[in-house]
Amino acid sequence: MKFNKMQGAGNDFILFDSIKNSYKDYSKMAKVLCDRRYGVGGDGIMIAEPSQIADIKMVYYNSDGSMGEMCGNGIRCFSKFVYEEKLVDKKELKIETGDGIKIAYLNIENEKVMDVTIFMGKARLNPKEIPVTIEKEVILNEKIKVLNKELLFSAVLVGVPHAVIICEDLEEFEVNKFGEEIEKMSIFPNKINVNFIEVIDRSNISIKTWERGAGRTLACGTGSCSSVFIANLLGLVEKKVNVETEGGILKIQLKANDEIFMTGMAETTFKGEVIWE
Repeated sequence: MKFNKMQGAGNDFILFDSIKNSYKDYSKMAKVLCDRRYGVGGDGIMIAEPSQIADIKMVYYNSDGSMGEMCGNGIRCFSKFVYEEKLVDKKELKIETGDGIKIAYLNIENEKVMDVTIFMGKARLNPKEIPVTIEKEVILNEKIKVLNKELLFSAVLVGVPHAVIICEDLEEFEVNKFGEEIEKMSIFPNKINVNFIEVIDRSNISIKTWERGAGRTLACGTGSCSSVFIANLLGLVEKKVNVETEGGILKIQLKANDEIFMTGMAETTFKGEVIWE
């Protein structure tokens, strides 16, 4: 099985072409191959499949074997993968995901994808869609108690469910400790991704993310989009924001009707083959 190992802002993935070669049991494959000691290592795997409704289909599994509806940093890597591996010959791609069709705009130089802008769609605030079992119309600065500490969180759905927590000093905050606890709280029936952010100024934020099904990661595209959307809704930032993740910078822009666009790099780190029995 041939694969490409790729990363976007430090979020790393293993990508496969399932158009030419069909595989089975992707869930088991993700758990085995994403192991950083005994496998290739990665935050998840992505599989390129034919689509009846778009140019191509992206299937995504987290490192724990659970299926993810969408992955923001992953879809940029996926876009570069399918273009450079000549699975699709378009600079504007319609990609079928578990969260509907996303549009990728490829910035290409000398037949290489330099960066990718993704139209991420609109954020959804309905607690029943996220889901969050709190009887309110929207979840903004809601109090929760975690490990004897009171926190304020906001919840939003951008492809996958996200909680956003604003911190005064992100460097001092125990992200792993609180992220792991919040992800599995009973008020989140499908678990949740947890983003801890610090607002630097109205055009810049820093973020650290604990991802559902993957744990602490260097970046999260959908989490960055969610965080900018919530911070803008709370009046803390403008509509164009640079997001400093632990793995790199993402540029998030909110346009008319709260449509979200994300721009960032994608890089192939190496290619290889695995023997799968």
